Amino acid sequence: MDKVLSFKKGRVPLLISIPHAGSTLTPAVEAGLAPGARNLQDTDWHIPQLYDFAAELGASILSAEYSRFVIDLNRPSDDKPLYAGATTGLFPATLFDGSPLFQEGMEPSAAERATYLEQVWTPYHSTLHNELARLKAEFGYALLFDAHSIRSVVPYLFDGKLPDFNLGTFNGASCDPQLEAQLAAICTRHPAYSHVVNGRFKGGHITRHYGNPAENIHAVQLEMGQCTYMEEFEPFRYRPDLAAPTQVVLKELLQGVLAWGQKHYAR
Repeated sequence: MDKVLSFKKGRVPLLISIPHAGSTLTPAVEAGLAPGARNLQDTDWHIPQLYDFAAELGASILSAEYSRFVIDLNRPSDDKPLYAGATTGLFPATLFDGSPLFQEGMEPSAAERATYLEQVWTPYHSTLHNELARLKAEFGYALLFDAHSIRSVVPYLFDGKLPDFNLGTFNGASCDPQLEAQLAAICTRHPAYSHVVNGRFKGGHITRHYGNPAENIHAVQLEMGQCTYMEEFEPFRYRPDLAAPTQVVLKELLQGVLAWGQKHYAR
């Protein structure tokens, strides 16, 4: 496999995970995609660019290079469903609109998918695990911010228009309740954007698996409506005019995470 991830080590106890922004395909996946999937429409477009300010804050940043159409890094390796109702799995079979991802009989083989698990999924999660361990060893705690985006209207997955900012803490299990409340309060201070906590998106595998407040590891997922920073349909252009005010809120959220950690773990 080619380069499967990008990782930049930071200087503060915060790791930003970006598992769904990759667009690289394997030959088998590329050959088998249905015509409607070839534009990679379900990608979390431009998330590294949207969070480009995070390096200045000192955060570590981990980003996937391969598309979620190859393997979904925010699903458990045993592919146990995370949500009731319509969802996508470790090896997605459908697009977010419910249409087939692959042409009939053109899905990657079981052997190819075993390779994706070993060479794409495992390195990402090993890096994530090791960086959280490093942060906890150095600072006494670690903060994980899992960054996502999605089209704001996807009837197959949810009713109506998605709120702009969708915070997920696995119903409060993945982080301290005070941290959750602080992030919700930051969103409330920006009424131009709608927000919800533990709505349709409560946090995927990364948030649920790595968030462990009892062990001083606090994880939050943010699923953003793509209308806040880009054109939601092909050619999926980044919109600096939309992104700039959105980044103001994102920066406050990340600063809020760091400030909470410093206060909560002050010695």
